[in-house]
Amino acid sequence: QVQFVESGGGLVQPGGSLRLSCAASGFTLDYYDIAWFRQAPGKEREGVSFLSAREGSIFYADSVKGRFTISRDNAKNTVYLQMNSLKPEDTAVYYCALAQSGIFSVSPYDYDYWGQGTQVTVSS
Repeated sequence: QVQFVESGGGLVQPGGSLRLSCAASGFTLDYYDIAWFRQAPGKEREGVSFLSAREGSIFYADSVKGRFTISRDNAKNTVYLQMNSLKPEDTAVYYCALAQSGIFSVSPYDYDYWGQGTQVTVSS
């Protein structure tokens, strides 16, 4: 059974940091493209960071470039999102996701498995 368990969200002041974790079971993460998306109230789900399995390439949304880092621990079958210099506009529910197709995509519609989401709130 394919399953993601997310953790690490919470309330943080502007300028603070959080590290999100997404532990996978039922498959081996390093065979697939993985990503972090987020969705704020009243907004569409947007891609934050992407890790391509085939090339090992990493991509970030312009809004988080230089502040967020995606990484993967194959031994733990876990993907992380380190978030630094957080801003109020980063407030959202964050989701990890996996695409089975092998064709790299930034569209959430091309991702097949999703974590349950973890709330990140940046506020003073």
